[in-house]
Amino acid sequence: MKKHIGMLCMAALAGSALLFGCRTASKPAADKGILVVSFGTSYNSSRSVTIGAIESTIREQFPDYQVLRAFTADTIISILKKRDNVTVDTVTQALDRAASSGIKTLIVQPTHLMNGFEYTDLAEDLKKYEKKFDRLVLSTPLLTSDDDYKQVAAIIGAKAASYDDGSTAVCFMGHGTEAESNSTYARLQTVMESEGYKNCYIGTVEAEPSVDDLLRVIKQQGRYTQVVLMPLMVVAGDHANNDMAGDEDDSWKSIFENAGFAVTCVLEGLGQNYDIQRMYAAHARSAAESLR
Repeated sequence: MKKHIGMLCMAALAGSALLFGCRTASKPAADKGILVVSFGTSYNSSRSVTIGAIESTIREQFPDYQVLRAFTADTIISILKKRDNVTVDTVTQALDRAASSGIKTLIVQPTHLMNGFEYTDLAEDLKKYEKKFDRLVLSTPLLTSDDDYKQVAAIIGAKAASYDDGSTAVCFMGHGTEAESNSTYARLQTVMESEGYKNCYIGTVEAEPSVDDLLRVIKQQGRYTQVVLMPLMVVAGDHANNDMAGDEDDSWKSIFENAGFAVTCVLEGLGQNYDIQRMYAAHARSAAESLR
């Protein structure tokens, strides 16, 4: 009987060893990391379901990597620290932290939509850190390849399809930029039209096409009585809540309402969509494979 009990104890210990061994093996390696770089947002609820969700999806698909966070907006970082006592690294702080913690292989995955000024600034920052890592690679923004455009068109087009009743136009609000990459919006518009999403229109807050451009085009169609507004941004932050859906006279909502349209605002950032999250993870995967 004692011998039998002893054997059971030894088996249990062996099982525990296997169990704990598996847990140890599933922990991220200390020397590999993915730094997810976002503009950031002070809207806590949107941040958790967009930026946080993108980071979580990347973490799920890269269990052997540490996943780190950095924001590029100093104002957002300051607000979060003062208002919520939440600390978020700047890009340089995150890079310094990664290097000092022993990470040797680092993938930097931006959540930017395009290769604009923020992306080029990020690329310049990374040049200063090339000697601090054995392998350092900057991954691509969401809209980079032809396939990226088709995927995003299908994702947001599917979202808009439920409103395609012949009398409703769906307008997507992008940020806009003075960089040449602002042409990204026109290119995505073209792809959406070629893919059959005829009731979708893309504009920007700070560049072209503007809301006035969209209003003119939609009026010219002569068949729309309703407009649905959605952000073409990773987060539904300040632009979405105020410039798009706010009650001020110059918000998109007010402009379309004053033009006689019934307006519905959908305050959901692109980052809430799992397929968008998977696209960012796929870009990080391509960057990882480029290091082999």
